[in-house]
This record gives sequence, C-alpha cells and structure tokens, in this order.
Amino acid sequence: MQLALKKPMVFFDLETTGTNILTDRIVEISIIKLMPNGTESEVTMRINPQMPIPAEATAIHHITDADVADCPTFKQVAQNIANLFLDADVAGFNSNRFDVPMLSEEMFRAGINFDMSRRRFVDVQTIFHKLEQRTLSAAYKFYCGKCLDDAHSANADTRATYEVLKAQLDHYPEQLKNDIAFLSEFSSQNRNADLMGRIIYNDNDKEVFNFGKYKGQEVESVFRNDPGYYAWMMQGEFPANTKQVITNIKLRLK
Repeated sequence: MQLALKKPMVFFDLETTGTNILTDRIVEISIIKLMPNGTESEVTMRINPQMPIPAEATAIHHITDADVADCPTFKQVAQNIANLFLDADVAGFNSNRFDVPMLSEEMFRAGINFDMSRRRFVDVQTIFHKLEQRTLSAAYKFYCGKCLDDAHSANADTRATYEVLKAQLDHYPEQLKNDIAFLSEFSSQNRNADLMGRIIYNDNDKEVFNFGKYKGQEVESVFRNDPGYYAWMMQGEFPANTKQVITNIKLRLK
C-alpha cells in the first residue's frame, strides 16, 4: 500500500559513534524523501564525527575511522540536511527515542535552527512492537518476506523501514489507517513536549515531568515551588531541546 501523504515525508536512519545523544556523533545518515505526488528522492552520506569511532560501534555498522577520515563534518552538511527535512513529517525505526533527538542535538551544535515542533513523527518500531514485538530485521522478514542482509547500514535500514511501514498498512487494514496523523499518534509512546520525552503532556494538556522526583507533576508548579530545579536542569546533562522546552515554560511564569 502506498502512503497517503498530504505533505512531504522523510524516512531516515543514523549510524553513530554510540547511543549517548549528548556525547556521541553521527557517522552516516540516509534519507528517503517522499512527496505527496508519489515521487521520491534518496540521499546517503557519511560524516566525519571528529572523534574516534569505538570498536563496538564499528562492529555494528562496519564504519571505521578511515572510512570517514575524508568526509565532511556534520557542521559542513547540516544546512543541506535541514533543507531536506523542511516542511516534512518524519519517520524512522526507533526514531522517536533516538534518531530524532540525536539529529536535533547535532543541529543545535552546528548552530542550525531545526524546529521539529510542528512535525508529525511515525515510529515504525513502535507500531511493530505494539502489534508483533520484533526487531527491524524480523519485521522486514515478517512483513516483506525479505532478509535484511545489510543490517546496520543506514541506507539498508532506511529502505527497509520505508518498505515495512507500507507492508504494515497492507497487513493491518482494520487496525491502521493510511493517514500520517493517525500513524503518528499510534506510534507515540507518550505525548512528548520535548523530543526525548523528559517532559510530556498530561490529560489536561499541561506539561509534566516524566522522570525524577517530580515525575507526574506539572512543570509550572514545580518551577514555582522549587525554582532551583530549573537551574539544576539547565546546568545538567540534558539535551538542548529539553532545555529549550523548560525555558519556554519558565518564561511563561513571568
């Protein structure tokens, strides 16, 4: 089943030096951009992370320091990447928890205004886990009848994710709608106020903490009663996007 799109949609996948979005860096990005008229474009690029790639990361994606030594840095290609995401909804595999926050953090370090607040996010892994509980390779085999021979290559994973989502629409016609708004809501674990889900919305559309000693409490109320908690977060190891969200909330209190 082809996706019913009202606006462009970007499928993407990252290969990185590790899983810490604050300290690790992107070494490869692959993007498939779909247009509402059915046309698609595809870009894959390797990136010099300006830090050694740990052996355990290379063991997964097979990208070495030598492979990226002559590649551009993220800052050199950041604007071109941001342009590909312009006005597009976003999809990936485990993208809500990792790829989107990681890309956002890299954009912040590169000085690019990468506003993701008005996008819809479709996480194909979440759809899969809600309905079948498997990995991407298993999802590709289950839904598409193909083996993902080049797993943990950004391009192979991106293409597989795109094909899996289309197959999911065919496989679950009663549970899934061919509508990006529906898929975005279905593949969300929470209604996140920030990309990492440290701050989420409650049933009254109020931002609440989703971690720590104030978990479940409204952010505004906490900042009024414990002003030092805002300062602690701003000085702590939280992503730039999370700090931006809590700063906007803090400014509302003035």
